[in-house]
Amino acid sequence: MLSDPPRAAAVLAADAPPGGAATPAATVPSWLSKPARWFRDGLPALLFGLRLWIAVCLALYVAFWLQLENPSWAGTTAAIVCQPALGASLRKGWFRLIGTVIGAVVAVVLCACFPQSRLGFLLGLAFWGGLCALGATLLRNFAAYAAALSGYTAAVIAGDALGATGGVGDDVFNLAVARATEISLGIVCAGFVLASTDLGGMRRRLAKLLSDLSAEVAGGLLRALRLSGPAQAASASERRQLIVRVAGLDSVIDQAAGEIATLPFRPRVLQAAEEGLFRALFSWRAIANHLQFYPEAAADAARVQTLLPPLLVDAAAPGAPPRWVGTPSELRTALIEATRRLVSLPAGTPSYRLLCDRTAEGLIALGRAMAGVVALDDPWAAGPSARVARLRTPDGLPAIINAARAFLTIGAASLIWIMTAWTSGTTFIVFATVAITLFAPQEDAAYAAARTYTIGTVIAAGLAAVVCFGLLPQYSSFAGLCLMLGLVLVPAATLSAQPWQPALFGAIGMNFIPLVGPANPMNYNTQQFYNTAIALPAGIAFAMLAMRLLPPMPPAMRAGRLLALTLRDLRRLAVARLPRSSEPWEARIFGRLSALPESVELLQAARLAAALSVGRQVIRLRRIAGRFGLDDALAPAIAALASGDAAAARRALDRFDQALAAVPDATPAARLRLRARGTTRALADTLNQHDSYFSARL
Repeated sequence: MLSDPPRAAAVLAADAPPGGAATPAATVPSWLSKPARWFRDGLPALLFGLRLWIAVCLALYVAFWLQLENPSWAGTTAAIVCQPALGASLRKGWFRLIGTVIGAVVAVVLCACFPQSRLGFLLGLAFWGGLCALGATLLRNFAAYAAALSGYTAAVIAGDALGATGGVGDDVFNLAVARATEISLGIVCAGFVLASTDLGGMRRRLAKLLSDLSAEVAGGLLRALRLSGPAQAASASERRQLIVRVAGLDSVIDQAAGEIATLPFRPRVLQAAEEGLFRALFSWRAIANHLQFYPEAAADAARVQTLLPPLLVDAAAPGAPPRWVGTPSELRTALIEATRRLVSLPAGTPSYRLLCDRTAEGLIALGRAMAGVVALDDPWAAGPSARVARLRTPDGLPAIINAARAFLTIGAASLIWIMTAWTSGTTFIVFATVAITLFAPQEDAAYAAARTYTIGTVIAAGLAAVVCFGLLPQYSSFAGLCLMLGLVLVPAATLSAQPWQPALFGAIGMNFIPLVGPANPMNYNTQQFYNTAIALPAGIAFAMLAMRLLPPMPPAMRAGRLLALTLRDLRRLAVARLPRSSEPWEARIFGRLSALPESVELLQAARLAAALSVGRQVIRLRRIAGRFGLDDALAPAIAALASGDAAAARRALDRFDQALAAVPDATPAARLRLRARGTTRALADTLNQHDSYFSARL
């Protein structure tokens, strides 16, 4: 939920063959082929349903054995954290435990700060909920879910501390310890069950996705060297579609980080692999643009082709994506060797130098992508990662909106409880907090997911009534309790792992346990049950209403803001102090590319990618100009770019190219000057292609 599962699922689905792999007709009769395919496709979902049920039962068993005060929270937490889109690896479990402890500490601090002020206590809780919603949106994966857990752990403890009348009790510390223990128990049990039954499917799927995307990008780059003139323009649409698909890898990597429970997992290596695919796409774009605007460079492109390794074998069908030849480690070695040949090759013209350099950059970038495949296929051979994965904050405004919405939702829910004196008002507040914190990061899909989730919660209340008053009284043993829970949890969790209405069935699986309220001994209080059955879906529905009244930014507005922020940063970069490297700039734009909405126009993705390339080229040219004392020659181009005059920048770049050409050949670093002239041409081509964007007014 916090790692953008719809986008991750879409990226994985785009990589899967239509209808799944075909079953050989020789082994399966035709009349059994469709049921066999259904069974094969549904088996992972069924296994997930069984794992969730086992995790809940284990959490309840340990809670009963420890004689905890409210074992229902242990089972509820196990069901909440055990989600097919998030996973529950041991690594993620540590962050969840940290979030739980932080939430418990905050609840105790609030009680200590406002011992006699119910209003102050509730305002503090609303502020904390907003802060957690902010963190859940800004942070990624592990840390994001820890922030969400901090929010609703504090709400759970606060609800029990306030009780039905709203007076903060004296034994808040022991209550916080008890609730944190129950919640932590659910986290540990879910993590243990899912980690011990990890079959490695996500690791293999991600490796295949990375390999296939790398092959498609490599095929496009090689085809670009064979075309010239207007024929290059036809590849722009394919390239932009690949930019959007590669941008979706960020969500898939986050999901994999949560689901891969065993063996080393190196998110920084995978993040570098995603960045490598972006860089290879940008190299492809630079080559295509140059050969489109300068058809006479086709002869140079043909010479570059002779230096490339036989990595790809073209498929029989024209235009079909190529396939890799060799293992990922062999491919990576061959790519690096080809890069060395291209970089060291003497080139007599800026055009030839540009094609060699951009092809070399594309190959080395593909080598980084293959390093990610190696890390997934053979984690021990990949070696330790030198750096941790970068935290990317593409735009802070959506997070601020989510924080404001959470604060207002929790505050309004508290006000409703105070005004109505509802005995189940604390349950209403708790689940409003849970829903608004968990659903807010889904942005434009949040309201639809919350609406479906509300319907699922109402269905869960009906099923809980049947189980509590129709079935459970006939089974007094723990085995009978587990069996009755399994009748609902296994089908609901299985269906929640399918693409059809996952929020509906996920709500049934997650909210069924708190509605049943397993205890030792069981309490069949009809009035208490009906109060909970009304308060719980009412809290979720209230959060849904809040997302309707204060909706997130539309996708078009988010994409427009990302483009505007990038253009603003590019103009600042042009005139700011020269950075030591282009990595901070690249990391910032990579994050914005990954944050593009799924429904973004392909042109917007292409413009963002073009801005990234322009920033890299500006940094490179400023550094080279300073080395040869040509800062004054480059300054007009930089000033024109910073002021939003792309046409003037192109004219100034032509004069800078002439200044580079006028440097005597006897001056050292002739190859570097030739490389700078190639970069100058690539920069001018990019400004020409996206003139309206780089000339736009902010």
